[in-house]
Amino acid sequence: MNPGHDPVVVRDMSAERTPALGWRLLLRVTGAGLLIATAAIHLDLYLTGYNSIPTIGPLFLFQVIAAFALGGLVLVTGSRLVAALGAGFALSTLGGYLLTVQFGLFGFREVRTTAGIVAGIIEVLAFAVLAFFAATPGAGALASRSTTSARVAAAVAARRGGVGGTSDAAPREARTDTVRGPDWLWAGVSKPLAAVGAAAVSVVALGLLAGALAAASGSGATGSASSGTSGAELKTTSIGGMTVLVNSAGRTLYWFAPDTSSKSVCNGSCAGYWPPVAGPLKAGAGVTGTLATITRADGSVQETYDGHPLYTYVGDSGPGQDHGNNLNLNGGLWHIVPVAG
Repeated sequence: MNPGHDPVVVRDMSAERTPALGWRLLLRVTGAGLLIATAAIHLDLYLTGYNSIPTIGPLFLFQVIAAFALGGLVLVTGSRLVAALGAGFALSTLGGYLLTVQFGLFGFREVRTTAGIVAGIIEVLAFAVLAFFAATPGAGALASRSTTSARVAAAVAARRGGVGGTSDAAPREARTDTVRGPDWLWAGVSKPLAAVGAAAVSVVALGLLAGALAAASGSGATGSASSGTSGAELKTTSIGGMTVLVNSAGRTLYWFAPDTSSKSVCNGSCAGYWPPVAGPLKAGAGVTGTLATITRADGSVQETYDGHPLYTYVGDSGPGQDHGNNLNLNGGLWHIVPVAG
């Protein structure tokens, strides 16, 4: 070392890297586990009926495959880019659920269910963990940044020492080394900033989830008959060239294959998707079948037609729609109710 030169001290990063590796491994495992948990919930929904829903079924399958794949890649690679993709995927999956609850997608309307609430919360948590992981620098980035800074400092010190002049301008090597774009893109941001950003987005997402669920129809946990007005008339209409049974508002009515003439087996969350038709009702013009009522498990009265308990479908937003016809959902097949001429 020449007298008068400022020494360049390069710190040993090994002591700092060890704890950094520990908490980042925990984030990797947690984020991957949350993604895989959402995939498992959606796989169960897919296998228990969503696979029969047009368009929604294939989207559910893609969602399951993508979540499992991203979770595995996060766990194996520890890549910040993959973690960012996983965070974005979790948030987009939540967005799709909120849209389906609020407005319906491709003729399917989601309702407020326990599985949906749990999956939504897990998706927000997955986003928060993975976004924080992706935004903060790993031990390798910290070491690389420290090494680069030390090399630049050494070059500046050598230039100041008179080797090739006394200019204070940064050497070419230093200038070239720092042309990497914004520093946060490759080295991440500080932990406090990453935590604040991830938390802010998560709070907004939870607020939207709570608002959508509050406005959505319930899960039908009581199974009460809620669709239709007692004493109103059943009517008929033509859908696809077939005369079918509708309620007084023109909404298409359905029957459930596992039911019997004296018992409805659609309760709990099933009744959220398929609201039972309250009775007793009157036969309007063209309604030729036999009307009767049954008492549901909760004591409410449900209308029947030719021995079939009647339901509407939450996926039908208005008259003339039959999105629930021939769906295999909530444990069995659903059919519109044809009316003989």
